[in-house]
Amino acid sequence: MKFNFFHLMPYPDFDREPHEWPVSTQGIDSTRITGLYRTYVDQLVEAETSGFDWIGCNEHHYSPYGLNPNPNLIASALAMRTDRAKIAVMGNLLPLLNPVRVAEEYAMIDVMSGGRLIAGFLRGIPHEYIGYNVPPDESRSRLREATELILKCWTEDEPFGWEGEHYQFPAVSIWPKPVQKPHPRILMSASNAESAEFVAKMRAIMGITLIQNLDAAREAITHFRKVSNGYGWDPAPDDILVGQQFCLCDTDEEAHAVMASAQDYFHQTLMRPQRSAQQLVLQQSRYYTGADIGENFQKRLATLRARTVQEQIDAGSIICGGPDSVVRQIRRLKDELGCGIINLTMKVGNMPDSVVSRGMTLFRERVAPQVAAL
Repeated sequence: MKFNFFHLMPYPDFDREPHEWPVSTQGIDSTRITGLYRTYVDQLVEAETSGFDWIGCNEHHYSPYGLNPNPNLIASALAMRTDRAKIAVMGNLLPLLNPVRVAEEYAMIDVMSGGRLIAGFLRGIPHEYIGYNVPPDESRSRLREATELILKCWTEDEPFGWEGEHYQFPAVSIWPKPVQKPHPRILMSASNAESAEFVAKMRAIMGITLIQNLDAAREAITHFRKVSNGYGWDPAPDDILVGQQFCLCDTDEEAHAVMASAQDYFHQTLMRPQRSAQQLVLQQSRYYTGADIGENFQKRLATLRARTVQEQIDAGSIICGGPDSVVRQIRRLKDELGCGIINLTMKVGNMPDSVVSRGMTLFRERVAPQVAAL
């Protein structure tokens, strides 16, 4: 069993509930964020010695939800300050970016880390396409073409040209090439049937991070396995990643109280502008295709937001409690879903950093010894 210490890098001090996206930075002191970056990178580095197999972050734009518009910058710092843990960038939002540039930066991270990169190829949150002036309707076709181009950048030694639907390059030859051969392991989202098809074709790690309940997650994973079999391979546990918000304290009571407060800030402050802008994109584009997929996505978010902490634990949507409870919840995820990697978000909303630090200590001393060998 492997565990990823995942960091959203949220802004924890927003003193009002934003209603519009993009969110104004009026009154925000960037020197405060200097300290946040240092704290967050230190937490990621410390996670390596706290029993975590992976450490990582992701990309978001235009709001306090995440202070990381370029996770490759953070990954490069981690590459130089760690020795063992995989560096999981989860991930670059390929349809919004220059894929050759992504190939180059990911290759640099893999070389700098000695071959420890997990390369996330994601579409991102729908409304971020507005910010980057990319048609949301093109998100899937851009993701597919960018993925194929990046793989060729990594594996083709001779210069080549590229004439695709979305990308055209007269000559490509990236330096350096990744250390991992034929290329770093790819991680992609596969929470619905349409995305699972491409992830299976690419033989990538399947990621599913918004779990409404264990039955729905099991159904998605079963479908991914079935589709992968059609492409001639059988996913192992290490090919399946499940994400969870995570709070580990000395007692269940403390963990439940901390998580409830942190999630209130997460949903009412950090997620509020995202929900408004996302609804607009879902109504006016084909970012989601297939019957009611976009509507169901909104319903999942609303369902999770309305549940108590205990109801979320019971549904398998979060991991929260004292060490013994957390061990039981991890065992249940493994038994129910067959996943080999659990992505743990320990800094939820404005959760105090002292709680995150204590949770890391408890994970190293009380949890990891009991679950690492699952």
